Amino acid sequence: MATTSSPRKVDEVRQEANRLNSAARSANQLMEALTVLLNAKMLKYNWVGFYMMEAGADPPMLVLGKYQGAMTPHTRIPLNQGICGAAASSGKTVVVDDVKKDPRYLACSLETKSEIVVPVFVRGKVVGELDIDSHFAAAFADEDRELVEYCAQLVGKRLEGA
Repeated sequence: MATTSSPRKVDEVRQEANRLNSAARSANQLMEALTVLLNAKMLKYNWVGFYMMEAGADPPMLVLGKYQGAMTPHTRIPLNQGICGAAASSGKTVVVDDVKKDPRYLACSLETKSEIVVPVFVRGKVVGELDIDSHFAAAFADEDRELVEYCAQLVGKRLEGA
């Protein structure tokens, strides 16, 4: 069972995400601000980062962008690897309640227990994703999923305007 985030906290963070979006001068600045916000305000979110599709890479490759949390050895992820690769390949949000039980998981930290990865779309095409790890099992309930998807949508819309 997921350890639910308070609806009040999710609402507060969503409103702050809207303020950050209005204040950001670029998509890159917005991604940085969102990683800081989610990492600081959502206590179960222990690593928060964006992976973006590398333009022209063959094979297609996700490259680590702005993030908050411990360093990761996974700075480049092929689309056929990991939970990140699965989300980018399928274009669907992937929530893993127990990473030890998912063979796709690319171990970044022994402390990570659960993960959510949400694709970022520009004009219907996956251009990146928002990846969040938690030190808590089943950390991502429906309200968390909605919040993370909302943040990914803000970035996608900002990238469309770039």
